[in-house]
Amino acid sequence: MAKNIPRIGSRKNGRIDSRKNTRRIPKGVIHVQASFNNTIVTVTDVRGRVVSWSSAGTCGFRGTRRGTPFAAQTAAGNAIRTVVDQGMQRAEVMIKGPGLGRDAALRAIRRSGILLTFVRDVTPMPHNGCRPPKKRRV
Repeated sequence: MAKNIPRIGSRKNGRIDSRKNTRRIPKGVIHVQASFNNTIVTVTDVRGRVVSWSSAGTCGFRGTRRGTPFAAQTAAGNAIRTVVDQGMQRAEVMIKGPGLGRDAALRAIRRSGILLTFVRDVTPMPHNGCRPPKKRRV
């Protein structure tokens, strides 16, 4: 008969680690994806792990109002407020996409009090793109 081995610190007695552990992050990366229909703001640490995110849709904007500059400003403010509380002081900003919310999100980030080390546009540009499909015969 197998002998029962007593486990020290088993998971029986509560959660070992909370899901949203608040790490102190002095430096991070803010990604802004501004499409015509929505603006998504994601804050990561320097290794790329997501710390906080927000979008115009989660801020309560629906339909065509999600693509507005004000919606982007609100989304950026919501995403950054949580990381400022966690102690972020400096950040790099990566902006992607052609949307109206690009400048508004950047303005909101500047106002938040985080020191920006650089702002980079990472919109993907095709260098003559994909090969088009062959023409249909009629």
